[in-house]
Amino acid sequence: MRAPGAGAASVASWALLWLLGLPWTWSAAAALGVYVGGGGWRFLRIVCKTARRDLFGLSVLIRVRLELRRHQRAGHTVPLIFQAVAQQQPERLALVDAGSGARWTFAQLDAYSNAVGHLFLQLGFGPGDVVALFVEGRPEFVGLWLGLAKAGVVAALLNVNLRREPLAFCLGTSGAKALVYGGELAAAVAEVSPQLGKSLVKFCLGAAGPDAVLPDTQLLDRLLPEASTAPLPPAPSAGMDGRLFYIYTSGTTGLPKAAIIVHSRYYRIAAFGHHAYNMRATDVLYDCLPLYHSAGNIMGVGQCLLYGMTVVLRKKFSASRFWDDCVQYECTVVQYIGEICRYLLRQPLREAERRHRVRLAVGNGLRPALWEEFAQRFGVRQIGEFYGATECNCSIANMDGKVGACGFNSRILPRVYPIRLVRVDEDSLQPLRDARGLCVPCEPGEPGLLVGQIDQQDPLRRFDGYVSESATRQKIVHSVFRRGDRAYLSGDVLVMDELGYMYFRDRGGDTFRWRGENVSTTEVEAVLSRLLGQTDVAVYGVAVPGVEGKAGMAAIADPQARLDPNALHQELQKVLAPYARPVFLRLLPCVDTTGTFKIQKTRLQHEGFDPRRTSDRLFFLDPQRGAYLPLDEGIHARICSGASGL
Repeated sequence: MRAPGAGAASVASWALLWLLGLPWTWSAAAALGVYVGGGGWRFLRIVCKTARRDLFGLSVLIRVRLELRRHQRAGHTVPLIFQAVAQQQPERLALVDAGSGARWTFAQLDAYSNAVGHLFLQLGFGPGDVVALFVEGRPEFVGLWLGLAKAGVVAALLNVNLRREPLAFCLGTSGAKALVYGGELAAAVAEVSPQLGKSLVKFCLGAAGPDAVLPDTQLLDRLLPEASTAPLPPAPSAGMDGRLFYIYTSGTTGLPKAAIIVHSRYYRIAAFGHHAYNMRATDVLYDCLPLYHSAGNIMGVGQCLLYGMTVVLRKKFSASRFWDDCVQYECTVVQYIGEICRYLLRQPLREAERRHRVRLAVGNGLRPALWEEFAQRFGVRQIGEFYGATECNCSIANMDGKVGACGFNSRILPRVYPIRLVRVDEDSLQPLRDARGLCVPCEPGEPGLLVGQIDQQDPLRRFDGYVSESATRQKIVHSVFRRGDRAYLSGDVLVMDELGYMYFRDRGGDTFRWRGENVSTTEVEAVLSRLLGQTDVAVYGVAVPGVEGKAGMAAIADPQARLDPNALHQELQKVLAPYARPVFLRLLPCVDTTGTFKIQKTRLQHEGFDPRRTSDRLFFLDPQRGAYLPLDEGIHARICSGASGL
């Protein structure tokens, strides 16, 4: 990479002075003067301002790489690493359930997971088989997937908000031979049972009573106490490159896809967070994020399994309990998504928010406008913002507290971590190419699509993709950095400043993020269209002032003005997760399409939910009433002022 402001003139100056035979010191001084005068001062400024940051980032990369290499050479896996940790500190608290108050030591978590592994081996499951987990976040959830991994069985971690078609789809595409569901989710499983087939073995965990169990289900709570808790012999595996579990991500199109998480990816994500933010084994981490996602289950729980930290779990975020929990369990690290920070700031002042011991908050999506207010009000000394999709190979981290940045890439040594922002076509979101056929890199300040060069031999740069091979191919682009190479397409638009700090701008493709979840527009469109008799529907995300992410909005063709929004809402509650239900409706005579019948959303997105910009009927899903209300200028003003409860 050529230094900013350095051009051919600087090189020519050096050569000319050398040929003239001037003393070396004079030549160097003169050339430096030409370099600085020609704009090289910009590069020197970048070096001075970022060298310390870049050196620390480089040390983190080296440390993670060395740890991974050591574990790979030893043939370790995540369960084996955990077993070593558990043997070193068997009586230390591993997991605490803030909801029930249950406390699990490392010895107890090890024994429970051993029982799970032995049980499923006895039941005929073996290495490579898949078992789906549909259980809310609690210590048993961790013990289940960890125990399955000890037996070489791959767990498919299902989003507990899934219902009907999406739930059946995820179960079917996982290739699962068995399903473990929590008693609290029995009704959701009953709805899809006819679609699952008789060959799927079902187990229920934590049934509230006989009536909560489906007829063809075995009770895990009765089977596990009879299983051995002795350590299992290491399962045949590919070591750190073997499959650990699947996490479902909506990606950019269609229904959720099962992203493959191998042991090295689990280790890499947890290790980066641990070293980038100087976590310690004595820290206590508060994790109220879903355990079916990578942030809660890898960045959070991974600190327990790999580094021996105590992790406090709460299956659902509670703004009123957050700081009380942190005080009660003496937490020093908390996890967040941007919306959590906003909800906490909306809470009335309380004593606990200043009595806690939290020094570090780790997460993503914290709005720049809230960053300093959050840190100052709650006395959190360090904000560890990061960017990284479950399956991506281009994760970045804000290691020095730069307000608003989700990470950085070195301007001095950009090839050390080969990621890049590239220009894309605004309509197709496909990378633009130069005369050589390579992707066009963005200049500082220019938004672009984040890509990461793929190297399957490097655990920091490999891309394991999805269970679906076609979905994997769609995320790979060729000839990015050089001819014939391969890179991962993140689908996200970021912007980088002159110092290399990166800032998240938007989620590209047919996906937007709301309430910390990815929402697939094509999935919601398909559900709405089916419910409405194949009516034309366009779903898209719209920005709401002061709210993180984008709220879902559905434009529905209703030429006869007969659609009843609240009757539709009753049906949506049965088939869509709460975060996927459209917050806004726009009923219009017809939905614009292209000549190839592709729905055009650009104008609709631009007009948003402002009733002054359209004569179409608009509706707002009021969170307090749980019903759609006609959206007039008064309600619009209330939403924009932050008084709507969103």
